[in-house]
Amino acid sequence: MNIILVLIPVTLLVVGIAVALFFWAVSHQQFDDLDNPGILPLLEDDPDQGAAGDATPSSSPDAAPPPVGGAGSPDVPPPAPE
Repeated sequence: MNIILVLIPVTLLVVGIAVALFFWAVSHQQFDDLDNPGILPLLEDDPDQGAAGDATPSSSPDAAPPPVGGAGSPDVPPPAPE
């Protein structure tokens, strides 16, 4: 029965914090636009920015450098037939 003497003040404290957080969110315009953030992921990308798949390998920091020389390089002529 003594646990009620602890639970009631703790519950009132939690409710008070929740109410304070709610009024803080309302005063900082957190509930102004509830519709647009939900559809933003569904919208297409801006054509001026380009799609993520259009990036060139040289623009990616993890991309390997282009090959220098070798069989597939246009700098090296094909081997002469024997």
